[in-house]
Amino acid sequence: MTRRDVLRIGGLTLPLAGCIRARPEERLLPSLAPLPKPFAVDLPIPPVLRGADVYQITAAPATVRILPGIDTQIWGYNGIFPGPTIDARRSRRVCVTIRNRLPVPIVTHLHGGRTAPESDGYPTDVILPPGGFPLHMHDPLARIANGAREYVYENDQRAATLWYHDHRMDFTAPQVWRGLAGFYLLRDDEEDRLPLPRGDRETPLMLCDRSFEADGSFRYPARDPSLREPPAVIDAYMGGVLGDVILVNGAPWPRFEVANVKYRFRVLNASNARRYELALEPFGQFIQIGSDGGLLTAPVQHSTVRVAPAERFDLIVDFSKYRVGSSVELVNAAVSGPTRRIMRFDIVRSEHDESQIPAKLSELADPGPPVLTRDFDFSFDRLHNRWMINGKPFDPARMDARPRLGSTEIWRLRTDFSHPLHLHLVHFRVLSHDGRPGPYDSGWKDTIDLGPGQGASILANFGGYRGRYVFHCHNLEHEDMAMMANFEVI
Repeated sequence: MTRRDVLRIGGLTLPLAGCIRARPEERLLPSLAPLPKPFAVDLPIPPVLRGADVYQITAAPATVRILPGIDTQIWGYNGIFPGPTIDARRSRRVCVTIRNRLPVPIVTHLHGGRTAPESDGYPTDVILPPGGFPLHMHDPLARIANGAREYVYENDQRAATLWYHDHRMDFTAPQVWRGLAGFYLLRDDEEDRLPLPRGDRETPLMLCDRSFEADGSFRYPARDPSLREPPAVIDAYMGGVLGDVILVNGAPWPRFEVANVKYRFRVLNASNARRYELALEPFGQFIQIGSDGGLLTAPVQHSTVRVAPAERFDLIVDFSKYRVGSSVELVNAAVSGPTRRIMRFDIVRSEHDESQIPAKLSELADPGPPVLTRDFDFSFDRLHNRWMINGKPFDPARMDARPRLGSTEIWRLRTDFSHPLHLHLVHFRVLSHDGRPGPYDSGWKDTIDLGPGQGASILANFGGYRGRYVFHCHNLEHEDMAMMANFEVI
């Protein structure tokens, strides 16, 4: 049984009790281990895989040191968290064989990738662990692999900050929480020609929150595969799990030594449910040069940047504004307390800076005129205690939209709660976001964050491949609790 099955069965008793549940909210899961001191460890940089175009990555348990003096068992790609960064080039095929050495099935999705359906990481296309695993799936199209699967990425898209993560149906949240996530950086000649910061001055930052048991293990309200917790405990967190330790590249509240020059930070929110409103203290500015789908047409200046789960922001910070010997904190201005802090930059040296931020960065292709408009409503079913799209929970056997290959459509989205909404295969332009495009809607997007009662219209071209894909909320607890739907490009 899945967590969704447990809650669905529990929900069937509600009419008999004459009770309709309130909509669940995001909830903090406090750690039982002592919280570490901020800025006591250096920022780790994930190892980079590049050049070979053919890689083998093993998802496996490993023991790492996250909290001081305590070991934590993770589930990591190549046994590390985050997993290795794959550095790829446009129009150059990359083949990645994922081997499963975990006790549970896994699925790997290249988030933001324009990928053929057999390599997209559909939620039921599982890789079984050694020795097999009892599966109870009602999906006649599921592709089940034993031990390993090859994913082929043609990279027929513009340069962008992508990421890969687990996508197993009903279990994405706990499996990503335990460490199954990594960067995938796609580069091209257009970006290479720009005089942007590069080398050691280009740094990926994976932001996420976690909670810990007293013994140092990750704390989560439902554990795969046994699910021994009572439904009431699982139910309490189906609005989204918030941790009380902020990790950057897997390290708690790290510090990062920089020179007094410009740095490029590829920021990814890999949290299950937490949002960040990034700010620099003392006061500083971010120059946004890219979004989920790559470079913007021109730089955009922000004093704060709101980042929902799964969103990526390509940001320049100019540390010449600060004197050598000073420090600046990256904080989450949306909250107070320990989770307000994220990391600290220490300006430790003076260096020459030849990088520039051009006034024009790129051109965005015209997606073409729309041929159809579709409406999707994202809501909570209070009677049956589940998240839904257009009044229905996820069903792999049901198709909710069939756009034609190469066509452009307008999708109108509306929510009852805070939902970061993600489409597989395609990127889109934001036409309106609660009335008009917001300050963080520039460029090509694959995830849009809507607040309670908000609506948006997006323009998407369904090019690339025919086949079955999904769209869903990227609050991972919402996704696991049925807020997902299918579309098939025909």
